[in-house]
Amino acid sequence: MKRKLLSVLLAGAMVLSLAACGNSGTSDGGSDGGSSEGGGSEGGNKLTVWAWDQTFNIKAMNMAAEQYKKDHSDFDLEVIETSSDDCQTKLTTCANSGDYSTMPDIVLMQDNSYQKFLKSYPDAFTDLTDCGVNWDDFAALKQSYSMADDKHYGIPYDNGVCAAFYRTDVLDEAGYKIEDLTDITWSKFTEIAVDVHKKTGKYLLTSESTGGDVIMLMIQSCGANFVNENGEAYIVGNDVAEKCIDLYTEMIKQDAVKLVNNWDEYVATVTNGEAAGVINGNWMNATITGIEDQKGNWQITTLPKVDGVDTATNYANNGGSSWYITSNCKNPDLAKDFLVNTFGSSTDFYDAILPETSGIACYLPAGESEVYNEPVEFYGGQPIYSTLVEYSSHIPEFTKTPYHYEAREAVNTAIVNITNGTAKEDALKEAQETLEFKMSE
Repeated sequence: MKRKLLSVLLAGAMVLSLAACGNSGTSDGGSDGGSSEGGGSEGGNKLTVWAWDQTFNIKAMNMAAEQYKKDHSDFDLEVIETSSDDCQTKLTTCANSGDYSTMPDIVLMQDNSYQKFLKSYPDAFTDLTDCGVNWDDFAALKQSYSMADDKHYGIPYDNGVCAAFYRTDVLDEAGYKIEDLTDITWSKFTEIAVDVHKKTGKYLLTSESTGGDVIMLMIQSCGANFVNENGEAYIVGNDVAEKCIDLYTEMIKQDAVKLVNNWDEYVATVTNGEAAGVINGNWMNATITGIEDQKGNWQITTLPKVDGVDTATNYANNGGSSWYITSNCKNPDLAKDFLVNTFGSSTDFYDAILPETSGIACYLPAGESEVYNEPVEFYGGQPIYSTLVEYSSHIPEFTKTPYHYEAREAVNTAIVNITNGTAKEDALKEAQETLEFKMSE
């Protein structure tokens, strides 16, 4: 794949980076003890890291350094606050110039963005396949985001596992329990959602009309995508895609889902009480638990699954990120040892960062710890953290594409057109042609 690919993709796709990672695309550049320009360390016992979000990713990385220092007293870590978009832009600039000298030792990358960088600039990253991580301790899907040709390039970190969050008090008012929405299909969900709305005025699902979270988690929960195994646009003739689109457009027509204009309005439907349900990445937990007067009235369960698809599951992923060692790292053995002994293998570490950052581990053994299995008062005593880790182990793999955001936008436009009266065949044909064009630029 030519280097031109990154320039084209980054021009538009990067601005669509998911809010899944703490609004990472809007973080200002800056530093946590160093220049925002940064660069790799000069070797020795110091490492530099690029990451965003002081309360989440950066805090977790600094806590990892504190733990590692207990057995490595001379270890030093400098975290340079760098937005997700800036991480990608700077990497592109370095790759196009053929000079990686300003790259840090370790960089955080969003999962949905990473594949286009790995495929275009494989020499920018360090192969971690034999670094000492037991890869079976991470779910297959999470591993696959940072893999190419059976080689591992990333240490899985931020878990994007999805769940269905519901207000049990509203369900009770409508005559339902959380069990009635567990392991169901999307058609059954639509039936219940319409009934709940009629009886209570609340929605069990809201969504951005310009976003694609719901349709993407629907198709990927089937182990499918809007591209085929050869990486080609695959919207027309894709039976799974068509089933997902049919189900979603039907939800819109029946008013089972409330569409809003943007992310802020989406969040507002939850915080103002209009939404009694949220189906999205687990990172919505931070928004939900911020509503103090709803404490004890929420619970989580599995997603609805797509009707009539043999590979359909009740599990999906949306968002997430992983840590990468760049080729500019002067001490890759130190960087590997540091990441392996913290993010890559330490239940104690994940127990420590959970209450401090609310970050859900991708490390499956963490889900068995006492900390992860503690009842959560806000969710009526549900041990939601161990449950979310368990859900992540069931998410099916699917074909990745450097054109994730382009596919998402094309399909979402088709859905809007269909609901506005365009014939489905014509809308899908236009989406196919749009995606093919984007992929040929």
